[in-house]
Amino acid sequence: MHEHASEQKKEKEQNDSEHEEASRRSSPSGKVVYKAILKEADDELKRPSSALFWSGLAAGLSMGFSLVAEGLLRSQLPDAPWRPLIAKFGYSVGFLIVILGRQQLFTENTLTPVLPVLREKKAEVLLNMLRLWGVVLVANLVGAVVMALAVVKLPAFEGDVQRNFIELGHEAMRNTFWTSLIKGVFAGWLIALIVWLLPFAESSHFFVIIAITYIVGLGKLTHIIAGTTDVSAVCWAGEEQWTSAVGRYVIPTLIGNIVGGVTFVAALNHAQVVAGGEGTDA
Repeated sequence: MHEHASEQKKEKEQNDSEHEEASRRSSPSGKVVYKAILKEADDELKRPSSALFWSGLAAGLSMGFSLVAEGLLRSQLPDAPWRPLIAKFGYSVGFLIVILGRQQLFTENTLTPVLPVLREKKAEVLLNMLRLWGVVLVANLVGAVVMALAVVKLPAFEGDVQRNFIELGHEAMRNTFWTSLIKGVFAGWLIALIVWLLPFAESSHFFVIIAITYIVGLGKLTHIIAGTTDVSAVCWAGEEQWTSAVGRYVIPTLIGNIVGGVTFVAALNHAQVVAGGEGTDA
């Protein structure tokens, strides 16, 4: 009798150990990821505007290194059809700095602060989200424009490298209003998905960011902050008008990024958790 009880105890301990191992090795559920992002959103919404601004300014400046890295790679590669396959890895550099450095990037904020709004449906939460969006967007844009000024006007880079910066801006300016908007939807969708994917990625954050942003760059999808750096470089060089850059690139890209981030990521993933009966209570 004692031996039978001892065997049952050992079997239970083994089952418990196997269950813990399985839980440890399995990916987090959608509910767990949702709650992790929701907690991050609540924390961000509590931050004062001054803290958001300085973090957003740092992010705008950092995103300029996407232009710098891609321009440097282009300048060292022959003008061949395969050149973008390598040069576009430079596009990921700014995103790596911003996301791993925990700086405030507007396209990430099209996802995280939306979840508390969808969950609570309160006017004050919506207004707080709009405050965060406004502060971060302005700070990002200021940083992007200043960084473009620095790389075009200061003698930090040789003339042929600076020419590549300007050419990248010209490529961005070739889009029409509607093309920029549609490309912006896809870019907003993909960049906001990074936020949703990172809790699953564990130690692979670097590769997730590289993979997603490389596709955005290779597809010449429009991103409001990275692209503003590009088109600002053309404007600082005197080869495009600021009004043209704002009307053909900045405004439609902003609309597209918001639609992509909010509709295809935040709203759909919120609906997935709710419809799955997993609840949204923190």
